[in-house]
Amino acid sequence: MKIKRITAGLAAALMLFCCAGCGEDNSSSSKADANSNAADSSSAQTANSETAMPEKDYTTNCDGTAKVTVDGTKFMVDGKDIWFNGVNTPWDQWNDFGGGFNFEFWNDHFSKLHEAGVNAARIWISCNGDTGMVISADGTFEGATTAHWEDLDDLMLLAEQYQIYIMATVQSFDHYKETNETYQSWRTLIQDDEKVDQYVDNYIIPLVKRYDACDYLWSIDLCNEPDWIVENDECGKLDWLYLESYYAKAAAAIHENSDVLVTVGMGMIKYNSDSQMGNKISDEELQSVLGDNSKYKKELAYVDFYSTHWYSWMIPNWGTIYEKTPVDFGLDGTKPAVIGEMPAVASDNPSYDVVSAYEEAYNNGYNGVFAWKTSGSDDGCGLWTDIQPAIKKMMTICPEKIFPLAQ
Repeated sequence: MKIKRITAGLAAALMLFCCAGCGEDNSSSSKADANSNAADSSSAQTANSETAMPEKDYTTNCDGTAKVTVDGTKFMVDGKDIWFNGVNTPWDQWNDFGGGFNFEFWNDHFSKLHEAGVNAARIWISCNGDTGMVISADGTFEGATTAHWEDLDDLMLLAEQYQIYIMATVQSFDHYKETNETYQSWRTLIQDDEKVDQYVDNYIIPLVKRYDACDYLWSIDLCNEPDWIVENDECGKLDWLYLESYYAKAAAAIHENSDVLVTVGMGMIKYNSDSQMGNKISDEELQSVLGDNSKYKKELAYVDFYSTHWYSWMIPNWGTIYEKTPVDFGLDGTKPAVIGEMPAVASDNPSYDVVSAYEEAYNNGYNGVFAWKTSGSDDGCGLWTDIQPAIKKMMTICPEKIFPLAQ
């Protein structure tokens, strides 16, 4: 790590010690500020093509006490219930990790979130695959850049200091979108079994093995809103089977090599429910896709929890997610469930109140809510000032579940 990052990190630790996607049905959840930095991102990839890991392993202060586990339909930490008073903090500048990562921004942002009562953040550690990932035109995946790993080391350091559990999103439909410089490479990769294996072996496994001892990497989100990869021409309209094969292999590999939990950030309940178009990430579905002759263990191909997204445009089709229990909304009721994205502000629904949404979701049995978003530019779905009242309200309702080991 750079000297200035270490200095800032020590200062952050001292302060802590002293103190004690706007989703639409046309896939616009890549958000307005995303593509503005695409050119800078691709140039950063070219300049940082080395794929070697940093010389030193990641050093953690965690001892396993804060590790999140699953008990039926609940999340637990050290034998106590935990509820994720979460937010989406997807990026600062877009493609931060291995690109324009700003330690001071993340340090200040995490400090602010922690003080208000946030205990979890969903972060896109690869926004569209143009930066930090080394992938050839033919879909051959070599690995992540050294800079990518160094930036993630800093993120995990800050997560530990500020008790922010990280849901790390490793892909998005943006990887496959035709406005992305490397979109064809990713489309080729996902449709080739051997190349998917390369990606899992050269990135997913090193990722979870490097940070498994960090209690605050609590989960991997294998893809943001894959629904649009299947439905939209601009994302390739690929068959679900290709995506499911990747999810099955990656989930099995993660479970075999770490204690990190696994999910897929589904854009709609439509593809996350047997009462709709089928649950594309059910145990049965993923294990049947993986088959008996895979190099990955079939019985380990499963997601640990559901993280369906919800926006107001979905109301005519499926109703309001937080007003129903997970089962009533269409989930199978066998796993914990969080709302992985939900707007802070809904311009198409003036009666929407994010404070009430968090509270109702809690009362209806969801294990956490991650409103969109606290960082990046305003895309019309709200920012931190809009989410903060909901975070503070939940701290008056269940503080012992938000910080079960004390804040």
